[in-house]
Amino acid sequence: MTKTQRQIVSLGLSQEEVYGGKTSSVVPYHRMYGKAYCLPSVAIYSPEELKELASASEAMDRLFRKTLRFIQRYLPDSYLIRQLDISPSLLPLVRKEIPLGGITRQDWIMGEEGLKIIENNADTPTGIPEAAYLEDQVLKNHTSWKGPSGKLEGLLGEELAAFAAYYAEAGLEPSVTFSCYDWHAEDRFNTLYLMEQLRRKNISVHYAPLEELDIVPGQGLFHNGRKIGIWYRLYPLEYLIEDREEGSGFQVGEALLDLAAEGKLGIINPPQNFIMQSKGFLATLWSLHERNHQTPEFCGFTLFDRKEQELIEKYCLPAYFSSEPFETENIPFAAKSYWGREGKGTEIIKGPDEDGTADAVPAREDGEDEDILAYYNQQPKIYQKFWPMPEVQVDTEQGLYAGCLLTGAFVVGGRFGGILSRIGGRITGDGAYYCPAAILSSI
Repeated sequence: MTKTQRQIVSLGLSQEEVYGGKTSSVVPYHRMYGKAYCLPSVAIYSPEELKELASASEAMDRLFRKTLRFIQRYLPDSYLIRQLDISPSLLPLVRKEIPLGGITRQDWIMGEEGLKIIENNADTPTGIPEAAYLEDQVLKNHTSWKGPSGKLEGLLGEELAAFAAYYAEAGLEPSVTFSCYDWHAEDRFNTLYLMEQLRRKNISVHYAPLEELDIVPGQGLFHNGRKIGIWYRLYPLEYLIEDREEGSGFQVGEALLDLAAEGKLGIINPPQNFIMQSKGFLATLWSLHERNHQTPEFCGFTLFDRKEQELIEKYCLPAYFSSEPFETENIPFAAKSYWGREGKGTEIIKGPDEDGTADAVPAREDGEDEDILAYYNQQPKIYQKFWPMPEVQVDTEQGLYAGCLLTGAFVVGGRFGGILSRIGGRITGDGAYYCPAAILSSI
């Protein structure tokens, strides 16, 4: 495969000139980990590729949700536990079908060889204010260009309002409480931004840091004595299920999720999305695709039609529960931990070279905590065909940086809303930069 380059245009301004003014009240984390996170440059996309990305991301969202329903209805508990690595105590909750899609971010590689989706962040996607707010502000204040994410803010408010209405109809209090760890600036301002979009819909909202929540088993989730009915949480379910009270060891996470299973708490994103968050979902989708002709024997119908099969072939990468298919054919692949986030637990394996050794490139940032790395590296893995990202060069405060561009596509309630373009290493990690996107026709 040939290496591709994408045009990055410098704004000719300092990071502080672009992000240090009014916008810093919405995204104060434009500097993180001791360096600039948001770059004073713009990544250029053509109208044609953005049109294809919008169509492809919506099509893949439909395929993901079709596969989700198949898993919920037809695959046994043992499959969800062993192949998707879902805790047995979560099964009643993730099998609960909710007709709303929520807020997701698909990660795409966009190069000369075409578009390939490599992940679907369906549980707690971040990078939302960057795409929905910063992109527009940067382009409007410093250029005459337009961006691809103009619809995202409106879609977020509509989807959150749809969840509020859905849970209210189920008998829950029609106000929404938003939670995350208050000490984590990036999570806090992602959460507050979403809360503001719902407030604009004239729906009652509250902010309640995770540190301040109280759980009364069998009764409800409370904040300062106020019972919470509908709960948006920027906190992964795989963390929540393991949470225990200090001292007593009380399983607060399981007690909270029991409330949701009993219909006493409505959760956004819906717990069913946790199935799609598992990297095992990618291998399951590919397995069902390869065995599509056998599905009538199993469930009485063919799961994917011809057009859906073509979409999977075009946009998905082969993914398996074993590395053997790639090792046998000497095909480069990526090994990914089931619950890996920000590239943690991922490594690229090129395959045996001439002297019989393997070239593995792990995702590791300088100074990363060894216990955190161990948490991800010890998880079960899936194995996905390697696909090269387009290479870019961008000016940073440390000088010219040569990296790779990963394009996140936000799909909200099944509709494409915009993109999050990040520049990092061959595995996109915490240290990746954000670079606003612009549309080529506007230049």
